[in-house]
Amino acid sequence: MKKLFWGSAAALAWTHLGYPIAAAVAARLRPDPPLRGNVLPNVTVVVAAWNEEAVIARRLENLLVLDYPADRLEIVVASDASDDGTDAIVEEFAAREPRVRLMRCPRGGKVAAQNRAVAQSQADVVAFSDANCTWAPDALRLLVRSFADPEVAYVCGRLVIQKADGTNVEGTYWRMETWLREQEAETGSITGGNGSIYAVRRVDYRDVDPRFGHDLSFPYLMVQHGRRAAYEPDALAFEKPSKDIEDEYARKVRMFEHCWAIVVEGDMLRDLPPGYLVKIVSHRHLRYGSGVAHLVLLGSSLALARRGGVYRAALIGQLAFLGAAAARPGLPRYYALVTWATVKALWNYSRAGVPAVWEKAEGTR
Repeated sequence: MKKLFWGSAAALAWTHLGYPIAAAVAARLRPDPPLRGNVLPNVTVVVAAWNEEAVIARRLENLLVLDYPADRLEIVVASDASDDGTDAIVEEFAAREPRVRLMRCPRGGKVAAQNRAVAQSQADVVAFSDANCTWAPDALRLLVRSFADPEVAYVCGRLVIQKADGTNVEGTYWRMETWLREQEAETGSITGGNGSIYAVRRVDYRDVDPRFGHDLSFPYLMVQHGRRAAYEPDALAFEKPSKDIEDEYARKVRMFEHCWAIVVEGDMLRDLPPGYLVKIVSHRHLRYGSGVAHLVLLGSSLALARRGGVYRAALIGQLAFLGAAAARPGLPRYYALVTWATVKALWNYSRAGVPAVWEKAEGTR
C-alpha cells in the first residue's frame, strides 16, 4: 500500500510540477530552436466541417483576408456529409472566389475528410483549421516560417482561448499548457498540437487512424520518422470555449477517449530518441493517467491514514481539495472534473471503443 501511495504521488508530482520545471530548465540550458525564415510556400488550408452553417461564412471571410500571397493560397472545405446549409454557403463563396473549393465527403469523421482533401492537394504545405476559430491576419505567414528549417515537418500555432460566457476556466489551463509547449519546442519537438492552427509539409503528411486525430499523433509520428515537430507561438488562432465547466467536462471526456485509443493502440513509444521519449511519457502518458493515479492515491491514503503523519495529512488535503471543488466553480472544480474525465474516458474506451466521427462542443460556436 505504501508503494501505491508513493508511486501515485510521485507520478502526479512529476507530470504536473517536476516535468514542467525540468522542461523550462532544459530550454534555458540547451536551447535548440528551429531555424525561421521568410518563406512563402504554396499552401492549401483545409477546413474539415460537419454542419457548420453557423460559423463557416465567418471562417472563410477570415481566411480570405489573411496577409498571404493570394496566388499561393487555396482554401478547401472538406464537408463531412453536412446536411444543413454548410455546403450551400461554401458554394456561394466558391462562385465568386476561385481560391475557395468545396469537397463533399461521405460521413467518416474529421480525419477521413482531411485525408481526402490532402490527397487532392498539390501544395507544398497543407495547413488545417477548425471551422469555429479565427486566425490573426499574419497567422499563416508566421506559421510557415519554421519550414525554412529543412528538419521541420510539422508546425503548430498558438490557440488563444477567449473568455468564457460562464464558469469555464479552460483559458487559465490552456495558458499553462501553451507555456509548457513552448519549453518543449526549445529543445526539439513538441508532444501535442491543437486542431485550430497547424501545418505540415505535403510530403510528410501521414494518413492516421481516423479515431486518433492529428493533434497527438502527428508530432510523435514526425519524430519517429526523423523529422521535427515545431511550435510557433506568434501564429495566433482564437476560439470560444465551452460556456461552463460542466460543458467542458463533456468535451474533455470525448477528447480523452481518442487520447486513450492512441496511447493503447498508436505505438507511440516506438523508435523515439531518449529525450523525446521522456517528454511523451511525462506530458502525455502520465497526464492522461492522472485520474487513475488520483484514485490510487486517495484509496491508499484512506488505507494508511490510521498511521498518521504524511498519510493522514495527504488524506485531509485531498478531501479539502474535493470540498473546495464541490463548493463553487473555479480552478479546483475544473481540475477535479477534467481529471475525472480521464477516468470516464478510459472506462468508455475499454467498453465501447472510440467512434471516428465527431460531435461539436456546445457553446463553442
